[in-house]
Amino acid sequence: MKSIEKQTPARIIALGFMAVILTGSFLLMLPVCVKPGVNLHYVDALFTSTSAVCVTGLIAVDTADTYTALGQAIVAFLIQVGGLGVTSVGVGVILALGRRVNLKERLLIKEAMNLDSGKGIVCIVKNVLKTTLCFEGAGAVLSYLVFSRDYPPLKALGISLFHSVAAFNNSGFDILGGLQNLTGYKDNILLNLTTSGLIIFGGLGFLVIMDIAGKRSFKKLCLHSKAVIVTTLILLAVGTVLLRLTEDITWLGAFFTSVSARTAGFTTFPLSDFTTAGLLTVTVLMFIGASPGSTGGGIKPSTLFTLFHTIKGAATNTQPHAFHYKIPQEAFYKAAIVTALSSLVVISGILCMCVLEPGLPFEDIMLEITSAFGTVGLSTGITPGLSPLSKLLEVLIMYIGRLGPLTIVTIWIFKPDTSVSFPEGSISIG
Repeated sequence: MKSIEKQTPARIIALGFMAVILTGSFLLMLPVCVKPGVNLHYVDALFTSTSAVCVTGLIAVDTADTYTALGQAIVAFLIQVGGLGVTSVGVGVILALGRRVNLKERLLIKEAMNLDSGKGIVCIVKNVLKTTLCFEGAGAVLSYLVFSRDYPPLKALGISLFHSVAAFNNSGFDILGGLQNLTGYKDNILLNLTTSGLIIFGGLGFLVIMDIAGKRSFKKLCLHSKAVIVTTLILLAVGTVLLRLTEDITWLGAFFTSVSARTAGFTTFPLSDFTTAGLLTVTVLMFIGASPGSTGGGIKPSTLFTLFHTIKGAATNTQPHAFHYKIPQEAFYKAAIVTALSSLVVISGILCMCVLEPGLPFEDIMLEITSAFGTVGLSTGITPGLSPLSKLLEVLIMYIGRLGPLTIVTIWIFKPDTSVSFPEGSISIG
């Protein structure tokens, strides 16, 4: 216990996620969690647990056809813990027990939610939990109106609760069975819009939601919130138009796919029928992902926003700025590093998968690996047929994608500042 307390907050968070994943995999292997007659391998249980905790949604086995009601409940719980963050859930339990949150726990929350300061941590955690319950409750009610038409009341309630949790936490799991996801509801406007709303707000990030609720005016929002909202709207619009032009799908289907590709992983139209252009569009959206402090992965819209405006400033020989705010140079450095490391992870993953699965088309592999890294869950359907080594590769990539490649690098090789200084050299760029 003392050795854990000596670790940095980032390391504790990483170890916490790993512990929850391993615990979830063992629970999913219990006979009471697996349906009779189903032969579940541990690699598939580990894959499911990782996908749930990392709120990805990629599935090696169908959740409804493999797991009992208890197993499905465990998957939903893992999604909830992964979406809120292991640390936030832990602090929530501490508060529920009436205990005080100590300095170490405050630092963990600050690290987990990418906060600039440790002020008001307890209040933020309470608001996060309340926000989550409100959105998931509303989503469950609206989803029930749809599922109750096709299922008995009790089963419809279970499906609605599971779906709402999965959607708000940007995890593409479903318990409808048959590996069909939401293809049977591609024309249902209420379910499409409800799911899209849950995904969008879950992907905005809790801090943005609270900023919107507190200030209720776009002009009064902080730079981060403005950057996230504007970039999100642009990506949704561009993604919808491109998918509508490249694929034989409805405008509703194009919009839903554009929303889902940001990190949710739900599908109303099978991606196996998409053209190469459509798959490339989806892949780019998955690589960008959702916002910092949200339930999603990817390089984040704020990273793209920072890169764009900094490059624009360099091209026009002006100071990088947006919405009457100067963009800090440190933000650009971090954005560039995150993009470079993310690209390295994705490219390395694609290369390894090409070696392990030489018979699969390249575009399917590219989409699969990017989906794992962006914690999205979209796939052309190749996941169940992958070899155990390929599944373990995806487990690793999902883990890196959820925590962030920069976090993974720094927590293990980070060195404290030294007094050593080096002479400045010159290097040609471009």
